[in-house]
Amino acid sequence: MRLWRQLPHPSLDPVGKAAMDHRRLPVATISEVVQRQLCTGCGMCAAIEPQSFVMADAVDWGKRPFAISGGVAESGQALAACPGASLDIGPACKEPANLPELAAGWGPVLEVWEGHATDAAIRIAGSSGGAATALALFGVEQANIEGVLHTACDPQAPLVNRSVISRSREELLARSGSRYAPASPCDSLHTQLAELSGQAIFIGKPCDAAAVAKACEQNAQWHSKIGLTIAFFCAGTPSTSGTIALLAKMGLNDVARLRSLRYRGRGWPGMFTAEWEDENGHTVTKQLTYAESWGFLQKYRQWRCYICPDHTGEFADIAVGDPWYREVQPNEPGSSLIVARTERGRQFLHAAARSGYITLTENNPSLLPRSQPNLLETRGGLWGRLQVLHWLGGAVPLFRGFEFRRFWWQLSWKKKLQSFSGTWKRVRRKRLQERIPTVEFTRFDQPKPEVGDSN
Repeated sequence: MRLWRQLPHPSLDPVGKAAMDHRRLPVATISEVVQRQLCTGCGMCAAIEPQSFVMADAVDWGKRPFAISGGVAESGQALAACPGASLDIGPACKEPANLPELAAGWGPVLEVWEGHATDAAIRIAGSSGGAATALALFGVEQANIEGVLHTACDPQAPLVNRSVISRSREELLARSGSRYAPASPCDSLHTQLAELSGQAIFIGKPCDAAAVAKACEQNAQWHSKIGLTIAFFCAGTPSTSGTIALLAKMGLNDVARLRSLRYRGRGWPGMFTAEWEDENGHTVTKQLTYAESWGFLQKYRQWRCYICPDHTGEFADIAVGDPWYREVQPNEPGSSLIVARTERGRQFLHAAARSGYITLTENNPSLLPRSQPNLLETRGGLWGRLQVLHWLGGAVPLFRGFEFRRFWWQLSWKKKLQSFSGTWKRVRRKRLQERIPTVEFTRFDQPKPEVGDSN
């Protein structure tokens, strides 16, 4: 018996409504999305058109789709679901139940809570309060969810991520915690959903959740199998080269010696912890604070993250993040900011709370803007960035339904100038007017499907 209402299917058009906008898109193919640096690395193109694309790591950029050698030419369906090329939040924001004071700046919001996983082990293991893991566990144990589709560290290569299905508390707990490294949780969606006879929960970055929402508009079967989407707040994805550089700064110059890597968790916000084997066979463990590690890694974020309008999971049913509105106390076990964005998400959240999987401590819409006070400035500055990108011949994604200009006029003249000048410099430095081919990262000598250049 389902504990929440299945949402109506918005469209069964075989290509999807985004296809109507292809003439307005800045790109015409997935390969061009990659070359013009609009790719988010979600992997949805590889799931929708697996005969055409396979995901691999481009060390300086992130996870990228590579054209399969001798594969099928792309059909356009993957492009229709690509969150890097286009996003349309308009229909979701027009739902009457949304909180009007938050909709313009934060997308669809029904409720905002502070809370945490009731299970102490899940709470301490999570990057904040373990909310995403607790909700996933409730789904698996109580709400007829067969599996959770998400990202985990690759045990054979701790530097990189892989897409997994978790079906138990043990698997969810072992795979908890943020991974500030390229991840493509959508890349195996076609095979993962085919494995499941029932419904799944999907957990990913905001762009990943957007890709799932767009793909489900094309595919009625996928829509029926995705029982819930959870997105976590995201400030951008650093490239693999960023983590390699950080490890080198810590003393590890040969990443093949890396044995384990954790970016956060096991406390709030948790430590960046790397463990490796030195030349003498001894185990070395070193740590950095969250502020130290993220302060370094953010310089390696992919370009698309600099022009992202959605850092808080506006396309998901539920979004989770850190309640930074207050100072974290020493040895605090962790707390999560939880945003119910759809009626399905709200019903699921309350069912999980009634069943004792998650503890909700405060219901207050102001927690969202107070926890992320810089994001309205970011949204306003994005209007200026997109203008400069357009003026200089860069590829500009098609964004519909987002309000940018209102928040642009609220910026100081100094902030406006910084938005223009910073983008001008990045366009030149990152060669955003050009089409740049990607190169696959093969440091770990892992077997991969034969791929060609992404030209």
